[in-house]
Amino acid sequence: MNRAIDIGLTALAPAIWGTTYIVTTELLPGGDPLTIAVLRALPAGLLLLLLVRRLPPPSQLGRVFLLGALNFAIFWACLFVATYRLPGGIAATVGAIQPLIVLLLARKALDEPIRAIQAAAALTGLIGIAVLVLGPDAGFDPLGIGAGLAGAASMAAGTVYSRKWRGDTPLLTFTAWQLTAGGLLLLPAAFWFGAGLPPMGFGPLAGLGWLSLVGAALSYVLWFNGVERLAPSTVSAMGFLSPLVAVMAGWLLLGEALSPLQVAGAALVLASVWAATRPAPSTGALGADAPAPTTLARRGM
Repeated sequence: MNRAIDIGLTALAPAIWGTTYIVTTELLPGGDPLTIAVLRALPAGLLLLLLVRRLPPPSQLGRVFLLGALNFAIFWACLFVATYRLPGGIAATVGAIQPLIVLLLARKALDEPIRAIQAAAALTGLIGIAVLVLGPDAGFDPLGIGAGLAGAASMAAGTVYSRKWRGDTPLLTFTAWQLTAGGLLLLPAAFWFGAGLPPMGFGPLAGLGWLSLVGAALSYVLWFNGVERLAPSTVSAMGFLSPLVAVMAGWLLLGEALSPLQVAGAALVLASVWAATRPAPSTGALGADAPAPTTLARRGM
């Protein structure tokens, strides 16, 4: 697949995630985040399982549930804590440290070199997110900050090890296993600590359908495809698009104000994503965005 198409399809995933806030607040008023997280992951995972009709072999169960925990259960639980204990701007800014963590993890786990432009793009994106979403109500809560950092580290590890451990598993199957595992791991927390669902009318059902079918099943297929075909640092930098889309959706659909400073922050975010998606200089060896040899063999290349 053409690299530009890979980048465009992967970028759709965080853009879709950026709609989560407006869908949740406008269509699921009063819904509990933990319960919604379960209903977002588990039905999507089970639907994909029905399509692929393949369960993980016992030898892979440990890795499947670990990835399900990193990409979904731990990440969404930490996001839940950070969102409730921090203003939205602080939570988004703390989470934006994820691309920097990915650079370090990919160097250790995948032996990928850290390019100066990748580090610069990650720092620029972090600054851009801070300018875009921080407001005068920004506050400091140690538990909230810790949860935000833990969530960013969890998703970063999930991104890197999804690339490392996928092997020959087909993309849809790999996504189905992780979503189902993440939903199952979240289920006890939702049962004990969740506050239940709002009344189920057309709006809430439409919102849940969007969050599960599009915001989980489709978006994570796109995301994991990008994780395999592009460098983890490239993929993680696209995560900056999520808060950007959230802010733009509030501006376009809810009439929220957008200051010149926020516009400048949005420009920094877009610049960082553009820089992170530039191909690595050719060195005659496998580049940062080149598929691993096992992947090349699987495609007959």
